[in-house]
Amino acid sequence: MRHGTGHHTHDEQAHHDQHHHGVPEQPSAPHDHAGHGPDHQAHAHGQGPVGWGMAAKATLHCLTGCAIGEVLGMIIGTALGWHDAPTMVLAIALAFFFGYSLTLWAVTRAGLGLKAAIGVALAADTLSITVMEIVDNGVLLLVPGAMEAHLSDGLFWGALAFAFAIAFLVTTPVNKWLIGRGKGHAVVHQYHH
Repeated sequence: MRHGTGHHTHDEQAHHDQHHHGVPEQPSAPHDHAGHGPDHQAHAHGQGPVGWGMAAKATLHCLTGCAIGEVLGMIIGTALGWHDAPTMVLAIALAFFFGYSLTLWAVTRAGLGLKAAIGVALAADTLSITVMEIVDNGVLLLVPGAMEAHLSDGLFWGALAFAFAIAFLVTTPVNKWLIGRGKGHAVVHQYHH
């Protein structure tokens, strides 16, 4: 936007300030999107629409929290001799807890206050974790003997790994769609430096 006179019109300066939020242009770093809002997230990692790599990374983040929560829930439920239903409810609750916790940890480290961080975590992870839990637990219910298997059984761990893999494959396109619209983990991306 440089002109021969070296001056910006009022409209040009306002647009420049709004678009760049005071961050100087850096031609050597064309993909530096620090300070841009969610409407810029569709182009945050590469050219054009959101890539599968970014969606897979967001899904892996979600899967990590879900896996920690679910395994812990299964261990607690099994150790206490609970039936399938209460064990599954505990596992799902802990999956949400740990899924949200990972995002909270990331955005509070970036300097966001706790109240705002909770809002970001809810916006970023709710749909992703919900889809993952529905698919994951649905697969576990469909695998013969998986719900009756004990922690020491190979079937338990094999069924769980299989369920997580299917959930990952189903949830990744959901995250790609969300990020492409400036939602989901696009919200978290704003706070990463």
